[in-house]
Parts: sequence; C-alpha cells; structure tokens
Amino acid sequence: MEMNIQLAEKMSRIYIEKDCRLNLERYISLDCKVMIITDEGVPEKYHEEVLRQCKEGYLFVVKQGEESKSLEIYEQILQKLLELDFSRKDLVIALGGGVIGDLSGFVAGTFKRGMRFASIPTTTLSQIDSSIGGKVAVNMGEVKNVVGTFYHPEAVLIDLNTLSTLPRRHYYNGLVEAVKAGLIGDEDLFKLFEKSGHIEENLEEIIVRALRVKKNVVEKDEKEENLRKILNFGHTIGHAIESIYHLEGYYHGECVGIGMMMILEKEEIRERLRKVLCKLNVPLSAKYDVEEVIHFIKKDKKANGKYVTVVQVDKVGEAKLLPIEIESLRGNKL
Repeated sequence: MEMNIQLAEKMSRIYIEKDCRLNLERYISLDCKVMIITDEGVPEKYHEEVLRQCKEGYLFVVKQGEESKSLEIYEQILQKLLELDFSRKDLVIALGGGVIGDLSGFVAGTFKRGMRFASIPTTTLSQIDSSIGGKVAVNMGEVKNVVGTFYHPEAVLIDLNTLSTLPRRHYYNGLVEAVKAGLIGDEDLFKLFEKSGHIEENLEEIIVRALRVKKNVVEKDEKEENLRKILNFGHTIGHAIESIYHLEGYYHGECVGIGMMMILEKEEIRERLRKVLCKLNVPLSAKYDVEEVIHFIKKDKKANGKYVTVVQVDKVGEAKLLPIEIESLRGNKL
C-alpha cells in the first residue's frame, strides 16, 4: 500500500508492505553513498539486510534510548559524514524507532543544508507517528526536542514484520499514539481499541488510520502554525513527566497516555480512555513534583511566556486548541 503526503515543496511517500526492507531499490535509489543510522536495540540482521543492498553503505550504531538524541551524538555523525566525503546527493537512512528517526532526520536536514533522507521505522511508535510529519530534533540536557527543524523523508518504508522482534512494553507504548490519533481525528480508530479481542488482529488498519489522521493534519499545516498543534494532545504534560524522569523510567507513549488522562475534562471520555490504556498495559499516572512539571512546561517549545496551548477533546474524533495560563494547570490538572 502507498500513501503520499503532499507538501508545499516536496512529496513524502509512505509504503506499508511486509518485508519491504528487503527490496529497498523498489522504493528509493541507492546509487549513492548511504549512511544507515541505527541503535543497539535494532536486531543486527536488520542492519545487515539493509547494508547488503547498498553499493557504498556505512553503518553508524548508537546506544538505545533518549540519551543518544543529543547534540554530542549529532556532532559525531556529522564528523563521520565529513570524513567519508558525503555530499547533499547522498542518502541517510534511519533504521529504528522514534529516537533514531528524529536524530537521523536532523542530521540529514542540516548537513550541508540538507541531503537525501529515508526512514525504515521498526517500532509501533515510529510506524504510527514519528516517522512522518517532518519534525526532527535532538534534546538538550533534559529538555526534549528543543533543538530541531522540519525535514521530511523522501520515503518511509513501514515493514510490519519488524514489529515481531519488539518487546511487548515497547509495542504497547507506541500504540498510545494511535489511541491519541483516534481521539483527535478518527472515532472509528478509537473504537478499534475498545473492541474485544486482540489488537494484533486490527494492527494494519490501526497503523493506516493513524497515519491518515496525521497526513491530513500535516498537509493542511506543515509547520505547526495552528491546526497541527492538535497532534500534541497529551504531550505538554507528557513531555514534562519524561523530563522529570530524565527521559528514562517511562516511555514516550506512556507519558502521552498519562498526559491525556490528566488534561481531559469530559469524564465519560476519560473513562473510555482509561479502559483502553489498561488494555494496553500502560500506566495511568505517575509520581512527580508539581513545581518540576510547571518548570518543564515553561521550557516547552509550545509555551509562550505565561501561556501554553493545550489540546482538549470534548467529543471523540474532534479536538480543539485552548491557550491557557501555565499557572492555571497547578491546581486544576496537576
């Protein structure tokens, strides 16, 4: 299956096909130097399968986890690209989850002011959400995604078979972003999670529907000037909790789930969400210091002085943006 995101200056192509990682030349040109950026959590057989298809391929492996999405690692990769005489016509491939996608995209988007970029997401989180949309960034200290830009991959290859090696906690963690997509833009998608039975039975439909929600939003607002902010539902408080736990302890999707539970005002929707999150075995709350949450929300890229724009859902499938005073969260939601 192919899905295209039509942007102002380019088109980003998304392919959803089992084992597509084994036939890369059907989707992207490899007649150039290729830098494959991945991490230690991605099975080595995936590294080898992709590298084998490149005429002149190189591998850069980082540690698994948010600590690799740093300015230090970013600089190390740039140095390697310089040493190997990479040009703007050469290709960076992100092979891994959301951290690898963000890091690789930021490398590709900034090295010599932009080079070719493709992505092979290998986690539910990256296949459902982070591999498309063009947001690329690294963390600075404990603040998430504070240094970044918009840079879209020319192609995203979503191979559902790569999910078979994913630990269950990572698997469910990523599905929370699809739950979010349903809440803000597709009631039928949210209902798929509410149905009895195994999530795996509906996995491909879940991924496709979640991608369509994001595609429709990004095509209308590529640079997050207004509408695209609805994709941040649950993220303002969620990112703060991630930062409090030093980007460890809780996964991104888990924190987004907690953030959605905390910000939702409609009790009926909160209860429906609670049941879905329990089905996914993700936490509903976390321990934190309120002052620390306020501190990190003020540093959030969506904050503007004393105000921050939050996303609210009063009806499943529809979202609205609400600019509020950050301090008002103290007694109301935290």
